[in-house]
Amino acid sequence: MGASSILPDLGTEILIPVCAVIGIAFSLVQWILVSRVKLSPGRDSGAPGNNGAAGKNGYADYLIEEEEGLNDHNVVVKCAEIQNAISEGATSFLFTEYQYVGIFMVAFAILIFLFLGSVEGFSMKSQPCTYDLSRMCKPALATAAFSTLSFLLGAVTSVVSGFLGMKIATYANARTTLEARKGVGKAFITAFRSGAVMGFLLAANGLLVLYIAINVFKLYYGDDWGGLFEAITGYGLGGSSMALFGRVGGGIYTKAADVGADLVGKVERNIPEDDPRNPAVIADNVGDNVGDIAGMGSDLFGSYAESSCAALVVASISSFGMNHELTPMLYPLIISSVGIIVCLITTLFATDFFEIKAVDEIEPSLKRQLIISTVLMTIGIGLVSWIALPPSFTIFNFGDQKLVKNWQLFLCVAVGLWAGLIIGFVTEYYTSNAYSPVQDVADSCRTGAATNVIFGLALGYKSCIIPIFAIAISIFVSFSFAAMYGIAVAALGMLSTIATGLAIDAYGPISDNAGGIAEMAGMSHRIRERTDALDAAGNTTAAIGKGFAIGSAALVSLALFGAFVSRAAISTVDVLTPKVFIGLLVGAMLPYWFSAMTMKSVGSAALKMVEEVRRQFNTIPGLMEGTSKPDYATCVKISTDASIKEMIPPGALVMLTPLIVGIFFGVETLSGVLAGSLVSGVQIAISASNTGGAWDNAKKYIEAGASDHARALGPKGSDPHKAAVIGDTIGDPLKDTSGPSLNILIKLMAVE
Repeated sequence: MGASSILPDLGTEILIPVCAVIGIAFSLVQWILVSRVKLSPGRDSGAPGNNGAAGKNGYADYLIEEEEGLNDHNVVVKCAEIQNAISEGATSFLFTEYQYVGIFMVAFAILIFLFLGSVEGFSMKSQPCTYDLSRMCKPALATAAFSTLSFLLGAVTSVVSGFLGMKIATYANARTTLEARKGVGKAFITAFRSGAVMGFLLAANGLLVLYIAINVFKLYYGDDWGGLFEAITGYGLGGSSMALFGRVGGGIYTKAADVGADLVGKVERNIPEDDPRNPAVIADNVGDNVGDIAGMGSDLFGSYAESSCAALVVASISSFGMNHELTPMLYPLIISSVGIIVCLITTLFATDFFEIKAVDEIEPSLKRQLIISTVLMTIGIGLVSWIALPPSFTIFNFGDQKLVKNWQLFLCVAVGLWAGLIIGFVTEYYTSNAYSPVQDVADSCRTGAATNVIFGLALGYKSCIIPIFAIAISIFVSFSFAAMYGIAVAALGMLSTIATGLAIDAYGPISDNAGGIAEMAGMSHRIRERTDALDAAGNTTAAIGKGFAIGSAALVSLALFGAFVSRAAISTVDVLTPKVFIGLLVGAMLPYWFSAMTMKSVGSAALKMVEEVRRQFNTIPGLMEGTSKPDYATCVKISTDASIKEMIPPGALVMLTPLIVGIFFGVETLSGVLAGSLVSGVQIAISASNTGGAWDNAKKYIEAGASDHARALGPKGSDPHKAAVIGDTIGDPLKDTSGPSLNILIKLMAVE
């Protein structure tokens, strides 16, 4: 077998928790920096002569634009009020959602316990090991109990990370707006920092909880590593099942509000996007946080937990697990902890090394984040593979052990990492209004909404090509080097820079909210332009984040599929047998069924919202003139109720299908269903999220009027602009509800 790894086991036991703690500490520092932007109008609202706190980030910058009355107390007070409303709306929604989800969690946990425990009729006897029949392992009942425990642990971690992210985002949105008075750079830093808080908290929490769980379970399992890591798998399932509800519920919520607000406000009443007279406007801004931040957080956390679990399960039945080598066994966790440190350095590049002076530096700066983190991470993985892995070892591959060298494993992780970068860049090319695809879509608005829709759909379908090749190549490379373990670590490689990815992603909704707050607080046109620029960049980064989520979901589910196949002791899945083929057909249909459910839910919730908004415009006297206030709370309530009611059927579809198919049609059909849903789900997810992002940015492109071409398409309210708004409204449920929820469908079905 050759020598063991260079890094001693004690080193691993120190390295992982230390990195996690550093990540948490870093996010707290960022949070303190964000909170130094004051939301209460004191006497020191940047007036001259107050240079107490002027540091590099100049909190007391002398506001040159005094004559615009920017030191108005009421602007600051108004911002604080709006922020409160958004924060309360989001919190109340999440609590309602978590009540329902909590009931579901408990029920599902009991199910898991019964299913796993009933394998040997709830016996407390020790079992012969699955892979090594000569030794005795812990009883099935113990594994059932521990799996249930880790499921609950994963679920709670997922929920907490989503909730914290949401809290931070609603805390930072008004602060970003106020900073925008001083310039784009300041606002960008505030929004980005608060995104970083979420990214680091989530990455570090996920790592820490998983590490602690492994160590606690070890006290019971002792030497039986196969059983130990099988019980840990529940962690990933818990993370993802919560993410499903967060994503679907949040997605329906945000889009019902958005579509409702847009249709009545922009199209019928001709008032601007985030006009305070529009009753649905608070619900819309709450939705951005609930869907894009709480949902996205849980989603990426789920992918992350699952790829770690898949890698650990395969490793536990390979030479690492059989010879009880702790360091190489925890290789997946070491990669993640190095990732946290790398992302920390990368974040400093955005906030401290380079200052952003002008609007057109925003997107390049965010792109630089991706490149820097990927390059540094490649070096990091190289080091880790050299230190933490023995020079050669064997990996379990469908019944036999396959010899692997450490540089081959390095290539597996690196290929996943770079595939992630490629997917990010392709997504950016197709959804950013700086490039021709979106400009073509905007151009097609001249002839009305129909051509806009045709061009947008074509763009989405076309944008699948390169990402699919990237995923395909990384699957081929990693599988031929290290079998299923290779694919699991490739997924981990893609997610190793999760902290940066999430920071970029959470930045989107925060700047979106900041724009909304600026509009509602009645700030000057100049500030609104700045927040719009931040927001357009945010749309693209959100699409990039979704690209990452979809790509990693595809790899993760393949790895889990592999784990399922090797556990169920099937060495080949024969496509030609009718059982498997019908499984493939049905599986490929499932994402369509699921999308149909979520789209329809958005449609019906939006319908209720439109009716309510119209009712308010027609019955509240003086609403259009701005003399009386709309009733925001009712709209928030409509969105909340609709999304919670509509979240159950799609969730049930995903959860029950594998169980029903497995019980009635057997393992082979189930493997067909899993493969089919994976194959078609990835395509729909990529095309849906890119189409939606492109329509949104085509609309922004026309509104901003930055080039002659955009100005020719007319100001807000022109016919091309109206066509663009229609496209954007259709794209909303695509990019924020069905697209993102599909990757969870892909993963969850595989986990079960």
